[in-house]
Amino acid sequence: MPDLNAVKTALLHVLGPNGITEDQSVIAPWLIEWRDRYFGQTPLMIMPASTAETAAAVKICAEAGMAIMPQGGNTGLVGGNTPQGEILLSTRRLNAVRSVSPADNILIADAGVTLLDVQQAASAAGRKFPLSLASEGSCTIGGNLSTNAGGVHVIKYGTAKDLVTGVEAVLPNGEIYNGLSHLKKDNTGYDLSRLFLGAEGTLGIITAASLKLFPKPSALVRVMVGLSDLQGAMGLLERAQGAALTMFEIIPRLGLSAVTANIPGLSDPFSGVHQWYGVLDFEYFTPGAHQSEIEGLFSAALDAGYIQDAVIAQNEGQAANLLALRENMSAAQKFLGASIKHDVSVPVARVPEFMIRADAAVTTLLPECRPCGFGHLGDGNIHYNISASPGEDSEAFLKHRGAMEKIVHDIVTELDGSISAEHGIGISKKDDLAMRADPVKIAMLRAVKSAIDPKRIMNPRIMI
Repeated sequence: MPDLNAVKTALLHVLGPNGITEDQSVIAPWLIEWRDRYFGQTPLMIMPASTAETAAAVKICAEAGMAIMPQGGNTGLVGGNTPQGEILLSTRRLNAVRSVSPADNILIADAGVTLLDVQQAASAAGRKFPLSLASEGSCTIGGNLSTNAGGVHVIKYGTAKDLVTGVEAVLPNGEIYNGLSHLKKDNTGYDLSRLFLGAEGTLGIITAASLKLFPKPSALVRVMVGLSDLQGAMGLLERAQGAALTMFEIIPRLGLSAVTANIPGLSDPFSGVHQWYGVLDFEYFTPGAHQSEIEGLFSAALDAGYIQDAVIAQNEGQAANLLALRENMSAAQKFLGASIKHDVSVPVARVPEFMIRADAAVTTLLPECRPCGFGHLGDGNIHYNISASPGEDSEAFLKHRGAMEKIVHDIVTELDGSISAEHGIGISKKDDLAMRADPVKIAMLRAVKSAIDPKRIMNPRIMI
């Protein structure tokens, strides 16, 4: 058994009193997952303030055989950052934007910098960092990369792993891998940085990343549309495809009603009721170039019957309110009672089929349940959530979680989709991954884990 007291003494020596705590009242907020599904426990939390401190702390833990769970902003949703006895390593003191190079379109940031701070640092340099999530004020770059976060701009810019040229990471033995780079081309062997992207902290701790920046658009046009069905949304998506389109989100009527009823300051922008809603963003780089294109696009969509109505934001406040209707979906669903949540993806062309089949299947199992699928039509990532019937006992409803997950994931598998689109595997989907994934893939994942972390120090319960 590892000697915890000896480990604490050694960690205190390298981290100082501000870098380690046993105080459970201080640690407590970092042991609860946002959805209150996972609750953790840890003997101590360590908070290194530099890559060197992180490396020294990891080496101490590795030599003692003590497992580590890395954590960023604690916004994960699959149990991948909630410790169950492991030492909790928080990256939030790794919080410096190290450099910004507009000429290279590269920003280097520590892992504990929030996504919002990266966006603002890029904007101050006349550039854009396009990753955008509802939790961007609290989620961190290290966490974003470790889960390969997606967000609302994947249709144009890709996921988090598409926005990185390299990472700096501490390996499970305490060594430092330096893959930070300003280079657009580097053909010198395996792209080792990408091993850490989507690895959920199982191969090491990302301590910094070099991030891709893009030109800042001169104009952003946000439009919300009312739709009778998702086939209309697909028709609009086909017409809107192009360099200017950066976001296409869908919201069902139940979801919009939950938001407007429970989130202060938000209201339905339409006078009529629609079964579905879409929120679209378009970026333009020439002032005034967008008006005729936008008006023509949505006029044609109305004539074709793809949409029933459209609202074009006239200022930043209106644009923010339209996006808030989508970003507050998860928060608003809490007011509907217990919910069984899925983060899945299917080929974009099969989103309408998925929604129809999933709704029919879950309501066959529980006729009074309320399916509420929403999310990123532009990349096929659907947050397929199922709320209990009004007034239903939460515990009774949640007993159906396993059956619901099997129903939804079976349909996803049949449609050549993925059971995890952007939240990761963590604990909640570990068994499902092992059951559904190609055995060769599972063997390769385990081989990589064994090669880099033979002692299983890093997040040993997660993923595989």
